[in-house]
Amino acid sequence: MDNNTYKTHEVKMLNREILSLTGIKKIDNFDDTEFYLDSVMGNIYVKGSNLEITLLDIDKGDVRIKGKINSIIYTDSKKNNKESILTKLFK
Repeated sequence: MDNNTYKTHEVKMLNREILSLTGIKKIDNFDDTEFYLDSVMGNIYVKGSNLEITLLDIDKGDVRIKGKINSIIYTDSKKNNKESILTKLFK
C-alpha cells in the first residue's frame, strides 16, 4: 500500500441514495442501518436504511454505500457512550 493512498478524503452524495467516500482506512462495523468507518479525517458514522456496500477497495481507500442516507457524522474519538458514562462515574 502506497503512503500517499490515504492523504485525501472526499465525500460525494447523489440524491441521498449513493454515498461515495475516499480516504477510508477501514470499516469498523456495519449493518443495513449504520456504518462506522475510519477515515484520514476521523471516524465517520453513516446512518440510514437499506444500506449496503456497492464498492469496497480498501487498498485505494474507496467505499460506496447505497440506500437511504439520513446522516453523516464525523467524530474524533472511537469511544462509545458506555465508555464515556463509565469514565464519568469513576472520576
